[in-house]
Amino acid sequence: MSRRRGQRPKVLTGTYADGTKYYYFYYTKLDRKKGRQVIGLKKSMTKSESERWMLNFISNLQLNSSDAPIASARTFADAATYYRERVGPRKHRFSTLDVNNGNLKNHLEPDWNDIPIEKITIDAINEWAWKKKEQVNKRGKQLSWVTIKNILRTMQVVLSAHSKDKQPPFSQKGLDIPQRDKDAMAKHRRNMPSYSWDVALKVAAEIRNSTSLGPIRKEQYATAVLLNSASGVRISELFALKGNDIDFKASTIRIDEASGQRQKGLVGDLKNVAADRHVPLKDGPGLIAMSELKKLIGEAPDPDTLIYRSERGNPLRATTFLNQGVYPALEALGLRQKGGLRMRSGVAATVDGNSLV
Repeated sequence: MSRRRGQRPKVLTGTYADGTKYYYFYYTKLDRKKGRQVIGLKKSMTKSESERWMLNFISNLQLNSSDAPIASARTFADAATYYRERVGPRKHRFSTLDVNNGNLKNHLEPDWNDIPIEKITIDAINEWAWKKKEQVNKRGKQLSWVTIKNILRTMQVVLSAHSKDKQPPFSQKGLDIPQRDKDAMAKHRRNMPSYSWDVALKVAAEIRNSTSLGPIRKEQYATAVLLNSASGVRISELFALKGNDIDFKASTIRIDEASGQRQKGLVGDLKNVAADRHVPLKDGPGLIAMSELKKLIGEAPDPDTLIYRSERGNPLRATTFLNQGVYPALEALGLRQKGGLRMRSGVAATVDGNSLV
């Protein structure tokens, strides 16, 4: 019988308060914690019998079997350090790395740092998720299941990066989310506001009529709304556009960078290779948006200058754009604000009386 390191127990003699002596021994459990087992009274057995009893006890537990899982010294803290120092900076763009670091610092490391990696199972995850769901944040609100799933995606990324097979030790398919909460999430997705081109035109007009914005900012916000609706690109991609990304003759825009809103608008790489693309804007809404953009920046803009920038030349922030421009306009029009700006080009849209659908 092979023995694992640290699993060589010896029979010891102890004394109860009344003076009665007994045999006992210490052994190492699979989780590396010490266990203490009493064998029996000294007067009822010899030491040889107590040793045979101890060996039988260890054998039944299969602690020294070659099939017994050996506890690893690696903890979640080791995996997090490995991700931060090696995998994250090489594999992920700065915005993704920042999100993962935020989830690690605020949610995962306080609860999981000292936990051995082999102990991170779907059962442990479900127990943690339920406790996390019941907690109240600084704003007095509970975390949503969507947020918890995003946190666990970070955990999967960190653990898979540290594993030999590059696979996470658990799947979110086993996450024990109540059916009522699943139904609520599905209903929320269906009810997310999605606006037509007609609404985009009204929002742009409302922004231009704003009394709280300067003339330059009005035109920036108005054209951003139109271009966002006509092209369908992300706001982070929109605010990374430079003069050399615009082709008025071909009526296209090139998306090859994105503005990291968590990094004060810092422009960097796209989320993935598939996001690098040319977006044609040759239908009715697209031509209108390109025409408005030409009025804003001229026919020959500086190729290396950001189109949507602050007075200091920094990229515009999405939160500033929404809070100063879009949300007040939506409120004035009596439309929902929740969910940010999400417009859909060509839906119930008309130009010169002709349907674009």
